[in-house]
Amino acid sequence: MGDNKNNGNRFSAYWLYAVLLLVLLAFNYYSGATFWSQPKEIPQAKFEEYLSNGDVSRIVILNKKEANVYLNVDALKKEEHKDVRPTGNAIMQNGNPADVPQYRFELGDLSNFENRFDQIVKENNLDTTRENKSQQNIFSDLLITLIPFVLVIGVWIYVMKRMAGAGGAGGIFNIGKSKARMFDEKKQVPVTFQDVAGLEGAKEEVQEIVDFLKNPDKYTSLGGKIPRGALLVGPPGTGKTLLAKAVAGEAQVPFFSLSGSDFVEMFVGVGASRVRDLFKQAKEKAPCIIFIDEIDAIGRARGKNAMTGANDERENTLNQLLTEMDGFGSHTNIIVLAATNRADILDKALMRAGRFDRQIYVELPNLNERKQIFQVHLKPIKTAETLDIDFLAKQTPGFSGADIANVCNEAALIAARKGKTAVSKQEFLDAVDRIVGGLEKKSKILTPEERKAIAFHEAGHATVSWLLEYAAPLVKVTIVPRGQSLGAAWYLPEERQIVRTEQILDEMCAALGGRAAEKVIFDKISTGALSDLEKVTKQARAMVTIYGLNDKIGNLTYYDSAQSDYGFTKPYSEKTAHLIDEEISKIVEAQYARAIAILTENKEKLTQLANLLLEREVIFRDDLENIFGKRTFKEEEELDKIAAEHKNTGEVS
Repeated sequence: MGDNKNNGNRFSAYWLYAVLLLVLLAFNYYSGATFWSQPKEIPQAKFEEYLSNGDVSRIVILNKKEANVYLNVDALKKEEHKDVRPTGNAIMQNGNPADVPQYRFELGDLSNFENRFDQIVKENNLDTTRENKSQQNIFSDLLITLIPFVLVIGVWIYVMKRMAGAGGAGGIFNIGKSKARMFDEKKQVPVTFQDVAGLEGAKEEVQEIVDFLKNPDKYTSLGGKIPRGALLVGPPGTGKTLLAKAVAGEAQVPFFSLSGSDFVEMFVGVGASRVRDLFKQAKEKAPCIIFIDEIDAIGRARGKNAMTGANDERENTLNQLLTEMDGFGSHTNIIVLAATNRADILDKALMRAGRFDRQIYVELPNLNERKQIFQVHLKPIKTAETLDIDFLAKQTPGFSGADIANVCNEAALIAARKGKTAVSKQEFLDAVDRIVGGLEKKSKILTPEERKAIAFHEAGHATVSWLLEYAAPLVKVTIVPRGQSLGAAWYLPEERQIVRTEQILDEMCAALGGRAAEKVIFDKISTGALSDLEKVTKQARAMVTIYGLNDKIGNLTYYDSAQSDYGFTKPYSEKTAHLIDEEISKIVEAQYARAIAILTENKEKLTQLANLLLEREVIFRDDLENIFGKRTFKEEEELDKIAAEHKNTGEVS
């Protein structure tokens, strides 16, 4: 309704256009030449020809620079002048056709032209007249005079509008206003729990919040209080923001959404002012939900950088947020939801009961949840009838909801690029390969020596992972460069909730299999194992310092979940630090020696596998079975099925 009122008082731009049109018409009428019909440009020699033929009635010299030529009535009847005949439109021709010049030309030297003109008139006994006029363009002079004033006034109006906050909360007078976007349940299409696939545990926890917003009397009548806030914690892309929108959609209440960085500004006190304004707006719209995304931007633990004083403004904003969350009454029906992937760095005062009462963990989806997410994202995509969603879910361990959405979109793009009418299994496999490994770079030129080294490197990974019980099972290996890597291997890691020492050691040994193969075959090592070394070093350090899986260090952990007690100091002595470094090195070197021993024992099979890889550029699980035989550790029918699907759908994406 408010929009309609504003529209009635709004100045219409069409009036401005009408005024401009009238000004142009006036300029056209009072200026010396017509605006729509300019005289035809001719050279001076052509004019002298027309003058000699007796076609010219008069000539008007303007400002000693140009000449306008007026033809007589008989000349206008000639065929050669048909292009400049009057149209008979009195408006376009300023009322009188005789007042409109037909031709014009630029003058060189005026005295020479006048002498030549007089000579032709005398020789041909003509009655053609010549006039000299000085013409001033009043409109142009006025325009030049007014332009500076118009510009100054225009700039002044623009600056004042910006300062007054016209067009949003960016103005200097409106800078303390909240930047929150409000989603009205009556105007926007709401997001519900049906749009949120997976996250069953998180949805159960927020269901109570939804129930309270729908039926507050059910709880308040018994003396209960609503939770002031709920913190959604989880890795990026798991659906924290979507879940918050679904809560608002299910409860059918207004939803204020903003980022933690929206509170921060270059001016002192703006953050606190925006917090106050946000809660003021929320109280007017209660019951409602306030959602602060990436709250760690303002919710970091206070006092960390007390020496620099750089965080005073952020801390003031946080203090105001703490006050507002604990300051309004229990029955205002306002719930604050916040999302972060770094809950460990948040201030303890923010996490206490009465502010963020609950922490809701939004974890990476498991197998069944990935299947549900695929079903949601595949709805707008034309897929082949034979597409197996279960297979896709098994192919994407560790993928977040955002990653799965990206896979579906990438598969559709690949299918469109190939000119297909439906997205098949192959496009999804290609999409997963591209997202995990990067884009294929078949144009990258490798020397035969480099290509051989890469083949043995990847064959080393495949061999060691095949022969170890707890290493991730192989799906396929390729030596076609992808992304920043010169070769790639696809494994299907087991989704474990807890990990034992032998499992970590097997994974480390498999990761070092590439460098070990280079050592066994060439007796040389290269820089190609950088990512492998980074991975195993992190795993070894975690074993020693975090998980307490080292005998020398014992059952100790130096992991600080709050990241607040240690600061710049280490929680252990220099002697312990030296011991930690030694134990990390021992673990890594032991697994490297183990990988070398495995590959030395199976050197012939390793060479056979590498040669096959050089020949075909890609090998699959059954190729390793043909060389090494079946894995005997446990039943792997499902893995065999997945590997067969990869092989049947093509070799390299």
